[in-house]
Amino acid sequence: MSLVKLTIKGISYSQTQNGAYALILNEVDGERKLPIVIGAFEAQAIAIALEKEIKPPRPLTHDLFKNFADRFDIVVKQVIIHKLVDGVFYSSIICERDKIEEIIDARTSDAIALALRFQAPIFTYKNILDKAGVFLNNLTEGENQNKMDDGALSAPETFGIENKDNVSDEFYKTLSLSELYESLEKAVQDEDYEKAAKIRDEISKRES
Repeated sequence: MSLVKLTIKGISYSQTQNGAYALILNEVDGERKLPIVIGAFEAQAIAIALEKEIKPPRPLTHDLFKNFADRFDIVVKQVIIHKLVDGVFYSSIICERDKIEEIIDARTSDAIALALRFQAPIFTYKNILDKAGVFLNNLTEGENQNKMDDGALSAPETFGIENKDNVSDEFYKTLSLSELYESLEKAVQDEDYEKAAKIRDEISKRES
């Protein structure tokens, strides 16, 4: 079976379903997207890895794993989403130590959070993308699967992609640059990384 390389397009959430996040993976040499339902903690871990400018004051679980692996010369070479059964994705982490390769089973959300930290490529098999891949305008949210960690999105209800809270955005526009920096520092210290990302975006707009 041929492997297809994926990149991360982003993370979206539903305003109608509390705790339902979707990790959107993009086919590198195509237009299909692979949406995967993940939990809030895993969504935060992936978002932090994507936001290079935000450094947690303490290592998160996936950061701790990365530090542990670095200390013992373990390298994550790649992540493969290798199976889809009953709406749940299964993944493997391909590791190497002393030129010996090992395959470790992992939840897809955890595997991707680690792949980002190791700058490792993410793959899936063509038959999985053929089965679960969708085009962006057709992203949907499953009524019975939106609470399933690492589940596939499907069914009739449209999954609204929302990257920002409009009310919060308007509030940040009223703050001075120094107030924004103070708010950013506090958000990071409080480990509220969603808020930190929004504040950072507003600072970037002011300084561009």
